[in-house]
Amino acid sequence: MADSNRKKGRRIRHKTLEEPATVAEAKEQKALVWHVTEDEALLRSPEPSDQFKSSDSWRVFRIMSEFVDGFDALATITRGVSIFGSARTPEDNEYYKAAQETGRLLAEADFEVITGGGPGIMEAANRGAHEAGGVSVGCNIELPFEQIPNPYQSHELTFKYFMVRKTMFIKYSNAYVIFPGGFGTMDEIFEALTLIQTRKIRNFPVVMFGSSYWKGMLSWIQSTMLSEKNINPEDLGLMYLTDSPEDAVNFIIDCCTENGNG
Repeated sequence: MADSNRKKGRRIRHKTLEEPATVAEAKEQKALVWHVTEDEALLRSPEPSDQFKSSDSWRVFRIMSEFVDGFDALATITRGVSIFGSARTPEDNEYYKAAQETGRLLAEADFEVITGGGPGIMEAANRGAHEAGGVSVGCNIELPFEQIPNPYQSHELTFKYFMVRKTMFIKYSNAYVIFPGGFGTMDEIFEALTLIQTRKIRNFPVVMFGSSYWKGMLSWIQSTMLSEKNINPEDLGLMYLTDSPEDAVNFIIDCCTENGNG
């Protein structure tokens, strides 16, 4: 019986790696490997029989407690710089090395480095700050498939709600450095730009690292978004493009000095 259970267990684990052929198989796989996060429970639309319908209002207290925990944990971060980029960037990639160098230079300039706490670019930036003896903050997020925190963090936090985590990035940052990344990275870029453009927050530096990666997006913004008058010409100045860690850090230092946080 024990041998039979072990074999069955192996078959199930193997099956979750395959493309489901039917809806039933997809549901079975989801039940086996999909972890329902607090964000999913909060953001999904209620149904007549939904058990979460009566608990949504109580969820506010959990959200509130997460804000309190984040504010308490990061209260001493006064010169934070958040670095974003792909979690999929390997260690031998040029952008990983540049992010590591950027983290190091920021730490040496007495800035605290803040990332999403995961692998790839986040690991590289935390690693650079950690190896320089600086403050290295990781704000991880609960995902359906667990993201493993990188080991280069002096302050390690894990959030259940994206909105709380995003607030921490904005609140405790004096600048953003955006390395090549995917949808999550794009989300952070445009959220910051929107808040600056609408004057919900002060104008802080948003550094775009990697001209070859970002040139297509920046060209489209100028040729299409600007030409259609959906943004103003001065909005283009909200982003600073560079390929040099030294230039990125010097630009942040200059901006912070001008803003009185030098």
